[in-house]
Amino acid sequence: MGGADKGLVSHGGRPLVEWVIERMRSQADEMLISANRNLDRYALYGQRVIRDLNAGSAGPLAGLQAALHAATHDLVLCVPCDTPNLPADLASRLRDALTGSGSAVAVAATTQGWQPTVCMAHRTASGALDAFLASGQRRARDWISQQSHSVVTFSHDDDFANLNTADAFSPPPRTA
Repeated sequence: MGGADKGLVSHGGRPLVEWVIERMRSQADEMLISANRNLDRYALYGQRVIRDLNAGSAGPLAGLQAALHAATHDLVLCVPCDTPNLPADLASRLRDALTGSGSAVAVAATTQGWQPTVCMAHRTASGALDAFLASGQRRARDWISQQSHSVVTFSHDDDFANLNTADAFSPPPRTA
């Protein structure tokens, strides 16, 4: 994306972050936006904006780490800003997997495999994530694999299609 702030890139006439907020609004009691730049623009969405706890680029796990420390609820759902078609039952299915298994993390999967940036973690997993990132590791899949985890398989791969290139920005996301 040429260094663009992906959450603010327009898709279907709106920034990607708006599509994700719309999808998650009915699924979450509290919404946090993880951002390290354009904080004032993200704040216009009326959600609390949080920054990575440590300098440097630790990738998506740094956002999850900040959310685990900032959230007021025990469970934190993590979704990327570039996935506008997330399923309407995402939070409930991941929550059910966590509460039913005693796992620390539940990760979404499709026929294509794990979607490691789409997960729900218990706040008690924050210490393990802090240590993982402090060791220099960054891969979400590796961290999840080290935790007690549950995998929740969703049947529609396109629900998790992420927009990583300018070519992927057409057509606009489907509505729920």
